[in-house]
Amino acid sequence: MTAIVVDDLRKQYGTVAAVDGVSFEVAQGEVYGLLGHNGAGKSTTVEILEGHRPATSGAVSVLGLDPGSAGRELRDRIGIVLQSSSVETQLTVREALRFYGSCYRQRRAIDDVVEMVGLTEKADERIGTLSGGQRRRLDLGLGIIGTPELLFLDEPTTGFDPVARRQSWELVQRLCDGGTTVLLTTHYLDEAEHLADRVGVLAGGRLVAEGTPEQLMATAPNATVGFDLPAGLTAGDLAVPSSAEVTDSSVRIETEAPTAALAPIIAAAVDRGVELTNLSVRRPSLEDVFLRIGEADGDHHGSDS
Repeated sequence: MTAIVVDDLRKQYGTVAAVDGVSFEVAQGEVYGLLGHNGAGKSTTVEILEGHRPATSGAVSVLGLDPGSAGRELRDRIGIVLQSSSVETQLTVREALRFYGSCYRQRRAIDDVVEMVGLTEKADERIGTLSGGQRRRLDLGLGIIGTPELLFLDEPTTGFDPVARRQSWELVQRLCDGGTTVLLTTHYLDEAEHLADRVGVLAGGRLVAEGTPEQLMATAPNATVGFDLPAGLTAGDLAVPSSAEVTDSSVRIETEAPTAALAPIIAAAVDRGVELTNLSVRRPSLEDVFLRIGEADGDHHGSDS
């Protein structure tokens, strides 16, 4: 079953095309990461899917409904975690969850939500006393209180410490295991790499890349080999290729074949009886791919101007 269908979506503001012919689908139970630099069109796309902004043209279906006209029928089935919220600070965590939960027909038990987002010890504290990270946890709780079939997550872990981020990832994975679909927008590329089943990259209002994180990372051909240059030796002593980036203390090699690149270097190091400290082979990350796509799009626009 398909939870979201976007077909040739366009949003025009005067002569500016904020969204320019975007098409993608999200399957039920999938985490789909929608990525893009500021101004790429992702916020406009998500707002159209949420029913908060009309499209100029194209077709959009969310849980089989038109988000622009479905009203309560759709609202009751989705959850939204905004990048920032303005919940009344004099309410306690429990009161806020009770108030927001009253808007839904199938709401979760408040104590269950409090535990799920890690706010058990703060359940009866006023929201105004919470830290920034704790308020983001509450935002997540408000987003899932209605047992949504589809959850929109906009920068959900901003302000979280590393432990809280990991806990929130585990929560998202548990929700998906239970059948919830997630549309995720985030600037944390490791978050998208960890959570998303598939990723779509927007640039200039267009969908310029799509696939699993692994598929997208495979499009970046080079791995990076690095190590510290042993004292008293030169790059030539270790058969380092001329294309390498060499400083007085380190060597960095970008290569499609890291094993072949390393073989003569390691052999030379063994012959000389030296260790290659801080030796590493790093495959391209989703962030590397994202930056490369952004640079290519900038070059493209630059040539048009």
